[in-house]
Amino acid sequence: MHILLTRPLEDCSEMIVKFKSLGHKVSHLPLLSVKEVVHDKINFEDFSGVIFTSANALKFINHDEINKTIKCFCVGEATEKKARSFGFQNTIAAEGNVLNLKELILQNYNSSNGQLLYVSGETITVDLDQELINEGYSIKRIINYTVNHNQNFKDEFVNKLKQNMPDMVYVYSQNSGSSFLNFIKIHQLESLWMETNLMCIGEKTSSILNEIKWKKIFLFNPGEEEFLLYKI
Repeated sequence: MHILLTRPLEDCSEMIVKFKSLGHKVSHLPLLSVKEVVHDKINFEDFSGVIFTSANALKFINHDEINKTIKCFCVGEATEKKARSFGFQNTIAAEGNVLNLKELILQNYNSSNGQLLYVSGETITVDLDQELINEGYSIKRIINYTVNHNQNFKDEFVNKLKQNMPDMVYVYSQNSGSSFLNFIKIHQLESLWMETNLMCIGEKTSSILNEIKWKKIFLFNPGEEEFLLYKI
């Protein structure tokens, strides 16, 4: 099976190795690049809990200054895995959905427990901080990274893709979906995906790519990538 992965290499290198070990052909199309955003210094002692809605947010905080036993809320298993790799011990993960994460916070953290730190990227799909403020929580949002759309891809890669279109492609965000659609249109690939299964995180992401004719569209949560191989 030919699989196309679209995350930055550092976020999917393990998956590339895994899929190749299973005998699959893997192509890599990094649609986005992540860059650190300079922000005000964080006094971690002001917070009793921390929220991460992506693994990228974990890359650009000062891990030496934060108490690793602090209650740590993660949007999904991939983010939780990254948090644990940095030493966080008291993690709670949702199922890859910010609204599910909000419910987890409401169930596991009282507003009287203290202020929450919400670390995120510049672009978010749900105003989680405002949602929690409306529930009576004290929360501070810090933006520590931004996402840029990659636009320059080698003609050699595009030509190889045309000659051997993937059986599956994984798309992880609305930003990625927009970037992927732009890639398809720039290189005039609109009519070539009818035998490709599109794997998207969330309906909003898949809706961006609905104008392309796919074999099937599947919704998935991070961590389910290998499982999906056996669904098609």
